[in-house]
Amino acid sequence: MAKSSTAQGANPGVKNRNKKNRKKDERKRARVFAALAREGLDIRREGAIYRVRRRESRARDVPVAEVLLPEDFRLEAKALRQLASLAGARHPVGGHACRVCASPDFHPGDSGVAIGSIVETHGMVIPGAVGSDINCGMRMHVVDVPVDRLLARRDEFVALMKGDYFFGTRDLPMSARAMAAMFRGGLPAWLAAAREEPQGRARAVDFAQLERELERVHLGGCLEGHERWAPPDLLEGELIRDGGLATIGGGNHFVELQLVEEVLDRRRAYALGVRAGQLAFMIHSGSRGVGKHIGAVWRDRARDAWPTGLKHPEGGLYPLSLNHDERELHRYLEAEATAANYGFVNRLLLAELLRLRLRELLRMPALEAPLVYDLPHNITLPRPGASQRWITRKGACPAGREQPVIIPGSMGASSFLLVGHGSDRLLASASHGAGRARSRFSMGRRGNKQDEDELGLTGVDCITLRAERRIEEAPAAYKPIGPVVDCQVEAGVASVVARMRPIMTFKA
Repeated sequence: MAKSSTAQGANPGVKNRNKKNRKKDERKRARVFAALAREGLDIRREGAIYRVRRRESRARDVPVAEVLLPEDFRLEAKALRQLASLAGARHPVGGHACRVCASPDFHPGDSGVAIGSIVETHGMVIPGAVGSDINCGMRMHVVDVPVDRLLARRDEFVALMKGDYFFGTRDLPMSARAMAAMFRGGLPAWLAAAREEPQGRARAVDFAQLERELERVHLGGCLEGHERWAPPDLLEGELIRDGGLATIGGGNHFVELQLVEEVLDRRRAYALGVRAGQLAFMIHSGSRGVGKHIGAVWRDRARDAWPTGLKHPEGGLYPLSLNHDERELHRYLEAEATAANYGFVNRLLLAELLRLRLRELLRMPALEAPLVYDLPHNITLPRPGASQRWITRKGACPAGREQPVIIPGSMGASSFLLVGHGSDRLLASASHGAGRARSRFSMGRRGNKQDEDELGLTGVDCITLRAERRIEEAPAAYKPIGPVVDCQVEAGVASVVARMRPIMTFKA
């Protein structure tokens, strides 16, 4: 079996740099090392692994943070500072970071936590390490329909999906009972309640199929939440019309149609129902306004819970400690689970709207379009088999043994379906994408001056209502996906099952 096949998803120039460019990269890396050393950060490199720690933290038993990074990728000083700060997180009454690492899509985060960070904590959790995009994640389906058949009706399809995703024709009201069930018990509870009294477009849903697909959702799409943490307006009235549910969201979130272009592991692909030549669709979204609400509430509550008179933590990352206030820690986990449950349902409904439109447009009411997998990449979960320990992933997804992993490229590059190996290298985690090479601000300021080829947009079919979104999310804004995937395969984190090529991408 081939180890990986990422050449078509990578920028050829990255792998074929000449010696002159390599020396230039080494000089740049040396300058970053020297600058960070002056700030008190020690950095060591061993192959694809970079280790970073604050010099003064050695006496405090702070873990060394590790980053798995492709050889030719540049180090970003801000992201390294953020990772070192995360490694130093601790609570004065008890609780500390045990392990900190980062996946190859590592880059600075706006909230003070680097994207790609994975932290194991003992006796505490850090609400700010997840932030407000709780249970942002990926969902992938495959469809046994020739791509040409859909593209022949491309304009009709786009008009229908723009209506559902952007113009509010999705018609998905929810009873107060179903809404509360969703917040408490995620997908299984919502399905049971919604099936009894379906509303709007939900009347066309095949609930039996959705129930069968629960086994393809990470943790069954069910965490222990409670509606008391939800935005109050989502609990008022008998019939609730939530303007955020079944919406994509901004930034790097998307719904994308793809072609399964190559299968590299036939045995695993067969088990997942994936074959070369299939149409696929991939969804990247999360808990939307619910996560934003809960994240903001707990950013303030964690700060207010900090022991009076003690020095505040670096970077504004306020942990909640079992020893200091066990009840408050478990309240946060319940609140995060509430938003996570909403995120699972949001992705399901985004997929279901697309599946219903395919059945309608292609006049195939029995079209199955089965789920391959759904998994989160912004979430806090208990460490299996370890008491009072949690693993928080920020822009990194679980990659347990034989568990499917979905790593998208940009809208101009391949995406990959893999299976994890449960490797301890990244705490049984994998990257959630390629990672940004240029900020949205930089793309908005300089990208408008570049042509389609420079931006990587030639041939890209991007459907959006905002012209600036196309520039902000252009392929040139992202690192090449090939080295990101290859690096993880070589490190034993995961194995490639299939590669998908983008056909059209919906961006809010």
